Amino acid sequence: MQACQKLRTPVEISPFLYEPLFFAMEMAKLTDGLFDPAIGKVIEKAGFNRHYLTGEKMQSKADESANYQDVGLNPETRTLTINKPMVIDLGAVAKGFAIDLAANELEDFERFIVNAGGDLFAGGMDEKHNKWKIGIQHPYLKGKIIETIQICNEAICTSGSYERRSPLNKEGHHIVNPKTKNSPNEWVSCSVIAPYAMMADAFSTVAFLPEGQIVMENLELKGLFITPELQFKRIGGI
Repeated sequence: MQACQKLRTPVEISPFLYEPLFFAMEMAKLTDGLFDPAIGKVIEKAGFNRHYLTGEKMQSKADESANYQDVGLNPETRTLTINKPMVIDLGAVAKGFAIDLAANELEDFERFIVNAGGDLFAGGMDEKHNKWKIGIQHPYLKGKIIETIQICNEAICTSGSYERRSPLNKEGHHIVNPKTKNSPNEWVSCSVIAPYAMMADAFSTVAFLPEGQIVMENLELKGLFITPELQFKRIGGI
């Protein structure tokens, strides 16, 4: 989402934009900016600036120094105010938000799964009244499962540095530390289990940073993290 005009002027936005943006802002405050929806220009400069349909490169006039503190939200008027030209990136919450909307529509069913390619919510138990068994993608072998996790009435989301590599930097990928502007490479895959998908989605990104895992542990979330050497780290009793 490009937000480069009407600086310091409140603009009313759709509830389908306001809700994930509000959550992203709360995540930014909780993590002291380790999660930052205003990081879009940094992501753009890392080479992730092609239109997903046309492939055309896009160059915004956003300010790279913009951060979440330059964003203002008013819940009473459902308005957005920005203090600097910026590109707002909701890639780490939008899919989770969509999953939660779908899961809410299906909540009266005994069992269901909403799967959005690596991110999902599993409602109830499976047909044998056991927890759902969810496979975790192998980071290096496409189509292979490296581990299985059981969940019930929970969401699980996986972020992988192997999915989208930077075309400009062999060490870079689509997950970037807002403070250093570099991609963390301690992990190649981070899977997070949470009560709802938008939370799991956001934390599967934040978990790439050690400070993010500390926040996860404080919130008693569960996670499975995989190193480049395919070693596992588990938190929350997985």
